[in-house]
Amino acid sequence: MHFKFSAIKKSGERYEGVVEAQSKFNLYNDLKAEGSVLISAKEISHTKWQVYFYKIFSFLGGVSIAQKISFAKNLSAMTRSGLSLSRALSVIERQSKPGRLKNIVEGINLEIKKGKTLSESLRGYPNIFSNLFIFMAKAGEESGGLSDALGNVALQMDKTYRLQKKVKGAMIYPAVIVTVMIIVGILMFIFVVPGITATFKELNTELPFTTRVIIGLSDFLVGHWILTILFIIGAVSGTYLFLKTMMGKNLRDYLVIRLPVVGDLIMEANSARVARTLASLLTAGVPIAQSILITKDIVTNHYYKQVLDDASKAVEKGENISAIFMKNPKYYPTFVGEMMGVGEETGNMSNMLTEVAIFYELDVEERTKDLSTIIEPVLMVIIGAAVGFFALSMVAPIYSVMDNV
Repeated sequence: MHFKFSAIKKSGERYEGVVEAQSKFNLYNDLKAEGSVLISAKEISHTKWQVYFYKIFSFLGGVSIAQKISFAKNLSAMTRSGLSLSRALSVIERQSKPGRLKNIVEGINLEIKKGKTLSESLRGYPNIFSNLFIFMAKAGEESGGLSDALGNVALQMDKTYRLQKKVKGAMIYPAVIVTVMIIVGILMFIFVVPGITATFKELNTELPFTTRVIIGLSDFLVGHWILTILFIIGAVSGTYLFLKTMMGKNLRDYLVIRLPVVGDLIMEANSARVARTLASLLTAGVPIAQSILITKDIVTNHYYKQVLDDASKAVEKGENISAIFMKNPKYYPTFVGEMMGVGEETGNMSNMLTEVAIFYELDVEERTKDLSTIIEPVLMVIIGAAVGFFALSMVAPIYSVMDNV
């Protein structure tokens, strides 16, 4: 049951909230354990539309990766220093700014005080905490090293977050240039070409095919701008919906990994992420079969997921996972499989995977620095070709007529 309640803290501050509890009596005891005094509580029931609204609101007011990293780091540091889990959560709650994370930490703390473990409490927020986070916490609880497990979670999430930022940052420059090119091109079709077209009509001469194509496209954009806007909206919406389908996702994944330069960058970034995650899980004591399945959840590309799926099946049959990675050099570099093989032979898989992660993280960092240097001349050639084509198509006919005069 959910209750909307009003209570007073030890400091005398009055506050309100919505919380799940078995009864008003349990809610009273939970708040009392926190040092608060319950003033009023009213059971609330959510209609279908309210639930839908809360889901949307939850999405809009989600918890960022940076906040989750900070949460794991702080909880690790405080539990390592000797604070109880409940006490550490209370400190984090007080230090957190009002928002979704503060409410979540408060909810987790209530569950802890009821006798649940941290991993069980985290399962109540599947849209916030990944399976990786939950299983790492569970492994830490079982081994008695929760603070170390949380520290590893924070490190893994931080490395992955920084890696994603580097790759996305490298893609921003070409994306901005291409977008500006398209906008400038549309503006020229709307405002520049009509003026030149009027000149051609006065000259009354036969125009080349490319010139007629440009003029026809310009006339369409100017004369049917509403239809053009509807077409663009329809094309964007249709593409978005298509990419949501299985066929669309597979096509997108296929094209992405085969892009020149970018495909290799994504392959190495994915290898680093998979190696880092597997290493963290194995270090925490999670069984290798389960570690592979959890790692599979963090991979977005269908083809990379398939390799991990095959590796999971191989482990269940008692086979070595290195052989599966060695068979798929298009998706995972041979170095990954070789290092896994060394790890299997020496019984030190987690350290080998950590070495793989560090190697590719550094390599991706260097590649992203050089990517703009590689892409810039290519973009300049494309821009030059587009400008040259436009100039030849629109200006050459004028010079041709002038030569004939």
